[in-house]
Amino acid sequence: MSDKTQLSDVERIKTASNFLRGTLKESLRNPITGSIAEDDTQLSKFHGLYQQDDRDQRALRTKAKLEPLYSFMLRARVPGGVCTPQQWLGIDALARRYGDDRLRLTTRQAFQLHGVIKSDLKGTISDINANMMDTIAACGDVNRNVMCTPLYERSAVHVEALEWCQRISDLLTPRTRAYHEIWLDGKKLDTPDHEPIYGPTYLPRKFKTAVAIAPTNDVDVLAQDLGFTAIERDGQLVGFNVSVGGGMGASHGDEATYPRLADVIGLCTPDQVLAVAEHVVGIQRDFGDRTNRKHARLKYTIADRGVNWFKTLLEERTGFALAAAYAVEFTHRGDTLGWFEDAQGSHHLTLFVPSGRIEDRESQRFLSGLRAIAELDHGEFRITPNQNLIIAGLNAAQRERIDQLCTDHGIDLWRRLPPIEQTALACVALPTCSLAMAEAERGLPDIVQRVDRLLHKHGLGGEPLSLRVTGCPNGCARPYVAEIGLIGKAPGRYNLHLGGDANGTRLNTHLATNLSLEAIENELDTRFATYAAEREPGESFGDFTHRTHKEMAT
Repeated sequence: MSDKTQLSDVERIKTASNFLRGTLKESLRNPITGSIAEDDTQLSKFHGLYQQDDRDQRALRTKAKLEPLYSFMLRARVPGGVCTPQQWLGIDALARRYGDDRLRLTTRQAFQLHGVIKSDLKGTISDINANMMDTIAACGDVNRNVMCTPLYERSAVHVEALEWCQRISDLLTPRTRAYHEIWLDGKKLDTPDHEPIYGPTYLPRKFKTAVAIAPTNDVDVLAQDLGFTAIERDGQLVGFNVSVGGGMGASHGDEATYPRLADVIGLCTPDQVLAVAEHVVGIQRDFGDRTNRKHARLKYTIADRGVNWFKTLLEERTGFALAAAYAVEFTHRGDTLGWFEDAQGSHHLTLFVPSGRIEDRESQRFLSGLRAIAELDHGEFRITPNQNLIIAGLNAAQRERIDQLCTDHGIDLWRRLPPIEQTALACVALPTCSLAMAEAERGLPDIVQRVDRLLHKHGLGGEPLSLRVTGCPNGCARPYVAEIGLIGKAPGRYNLHLGGDANGTRLNTHLATNLSLEAIENELDTRFATYAAEREPGESFGDFTHRTHKEMAT
């Protein structure tokens, strides 16, 4: 357990916050500034919002003696990524009323609204709540949005797994009444708050949970703090493989920080899922490092103390032993774009959404197009972990109408995309993320074009390949489990990582530091040439790189 005399400053803020209240009410009422008090910027994350400013405008505003152009990013939790057409319309209305006419689908299957000004925060969160969603615990040192494989076949096993995803989310949602008091005008009660799972200072750091349904690993289950992989036998859900200690974040130049894949520690039955989730979180609450936030994730707790220590303590706390894990092989991770008809005759459409941005541009009008589809009130909407959108559960007549709407609005991109673009991911990065060192989302189109050009040069056009780009080493787009990962180091420069496998079960390796895009292009040019000439039949680029280069295998 952490030495309380040397707790990090964020721990001080949480301790003094009175269960996440702080001075948020006072900050919201302050008309002098578009920002909130410094301590409140930490507490606001627990309520689902990040204070940001437009870094493109900083220098000009400083010169004009103006404060930064502050706004807020709000994140709405969507367990498993599933929402109704009516909920979609509600979020769409918020994007147009309070946001910047844009909506973002995240790699955690959640919604993000950007550009919300301070005076609109309360109205936005209140309206999100009216749409049967919330922002509490979408950020902060708590369990974030629980992910689940969004299979559109909707088998009985998938329906059951999705239900457990929702139950985990409900279990791990903070109980503090501060959220309702501050944002929803809830009555302040005289009885004290109580957090039965988190305690008064919550977790040492953020915590991420996902439910996977093999053989699909689109949630990157081994990159999560806590993972449940559904085990199906004869059409029945027999249990979940439990994995713990994954995490993507790192810091440049600090070898004590690193990405890590989770350890699979056993199998739990469905009725044991909630006990496992509660006590995994409880162990991290009690033993996670509260003195150093760079060392505060569950992956470090397990790396320091050992997976056997963790499993033994978990079984002591739950009161039952985990069974032996089942052998699981993941064979797929990306989304299958376009139309699909399942065995029951239902039709499902997976739309490609560039970087998850729902907005109207001249040739691609995602915001208005998806609004028109939602107004039909057919099926359900499912956000994928690849920032795409599935419109699921349609009949043939509904399919025809929706297909036409996609064409009319120019959002039928699945018909004309190269494979490399279909699977590429990027975080938001500049201009709003305060941690970003380089472009990611805004730079992705250029990076994709460069890689695609090289693939065609070497006769590899159409070859499936996972490419992920982040503006900093925190790993929001999970770049360390990509075949090619670019990690922002400085404007226009990236660290190059190669050798992850296609299905998210192997970390890639840091190959080179602080490269320009031209240098990265030259490096990939050489490696693609060797790959095209020497690969084995059916071998992916990640597997080839891992196999043929000694430095990749260490």
